[in-house]
This record gives sequence, C-alpha cells and structure tokens, in this order.
Amino acid sequence: MLLDVSAFQPTLRKQNQELYIFDAVRGKYFVLTPEEWVRQAIIFLLTQQNYPSNLMQIERGIAYPNRVKRPDIVVYDRAGKPFLLIECKAPYIPLQEDTLAQAHTYNWVVQAPFVAITNGSMMFVYDTASLTLLEALPTYPD
Repeated sequence: MLLDVSAFQPTLRKQNQELYIFDAVRGKYFVLTPEEWVRQAIIFLLTQQNYPSNLMQIERGIAYPNRVKRPDIVVYDRAGKPFLLIECKAPYIPLQEDTLAQAHTYNWVVQAPFVAITNGSMMFVYDTASLTLLEALPTYPD
C-alpha cells in the first residue's frame, strides 16, 4: 500500500552541527537518519489510526539465539500481547524478500499476529497466521 505521511511534521533540533528528531514514544531526540525519519513518520501514522503510543516499543532488544535483535516498532494490545511488528527501512531501500525475512525472523520471537515492512512511501502488511498480504493496517483492537 502507498503511504501518505505528508501531514507528518517532526520536531527537529540542531546540536553540534547535526540534526536530531524527537521521538514522542521514547521521549527524547535521536540523530536524524533516513531510517529514523521513516520510523518517526510511521509512529505518527499509527497514532493517527488510533494505535496508542504508550503501547509501542521502539527498537527494544529481543533475545534471539546467540544475539540480541532490535525490531523497529512493536505495538502491543491492551492485554500486553504483541499485536503488530514493523520493520522500517530508509526511503531509498527497496522492500524485498530480505526485509520481509528480517521482520519474520524478529517475529519468530515476538509472535505478533501482524508483521509490516515499510520504507516510508510503501508498506506491506501481513497476517502471520494466514500469510495473507493485507490492503491496510489492521484496526487496533479495543
């Protein structure tokens, strides 16, 4: 699906000749990289679709055999169970099988029913039970 993040107006600041972007979920500024811009735009999009920001984890480490991995965004339902895992890439990175494989590898541990990959202009969302490509983000459960 095509994404429209034109309403996204990030809070930026310059420090030591470097631009930083504010992450409202983590409550602090991060170096503005292309992938960080996408991550923040997707957080904005999720909150616009009634996904609660207090039930999002951003780049939180998960234990994967012999290492720690960091999914970009994991959204939890109100019972505290993973609902949606999102892997973000920079806008110039094409969304290919390796990106989807990366997201599914993370989801092997997380076990969210939905997985998405995005580069800020496109997003592919999958139902992990049926392996079906969805036409839109799933509605956040009440």
